[in-house]
Amino acid sequence: MAKVMSLVAIGIGSNLPAAGKGGPLQVAREAVAALDTETIRVVHRSSWYWSDPVPPALQSLYVNGIVLAETVFDPGTLLRRLFHIEHQFARLRTAANQARTLDLDLLIYDALVIDTVDRRLIVPHPRLHRRAFVLQPLHEVWPAWRHPVSGLSASQLLQQLAGDQWLCRIGC
Repeated sequence: MAKVMSLVAIGIGSNLPAAGKGGPLQVAREAVAALDTETIRVVHRSSWYWSDPVPPALQSLYVNGIVLAETVFDPGTLLRRLFHIEHQFARLRTAANQARTLDLDLLIYDALVIDTVDRRLIVPHPRLHRRAFVLQPLHEVWPAWRHPVSGLSASQLLQQLAGDQWLCRIGC
């Protein structure tokens, strides 16, 4: 019997080099390779984008992108797997919004809405609708997606942003 696959969107971000992995762009690329396994199959990857830190901070620019993937993992198991991959890239979680070697965010899991009592697992990602560096690549890889609560597409959510978030496709 075939395993049931769920469709997920995973955000990838980096603004620090990782030892043995290279700078932020190479870290992001290697993170895609680390994700693409028997249990998480990457089906599409967005372009890579430079962005300012959100919220604004005195940090290096971030490299951001999104992968659309199919997985057999339930949401909790997938989140633990993402944390494990971050750890392999020397991600430290000591303060909120700090610079990081790798950030993997579970943005979307099928059309589910999840908010666990301990708030460790929230899907869709609770700030997805306020981040251009998420919405632009999300629109690129999954243009038909609609937010399960608001019903708005990534493109519509992007249009609602104030326009104060700088974003540039790498290569521009």
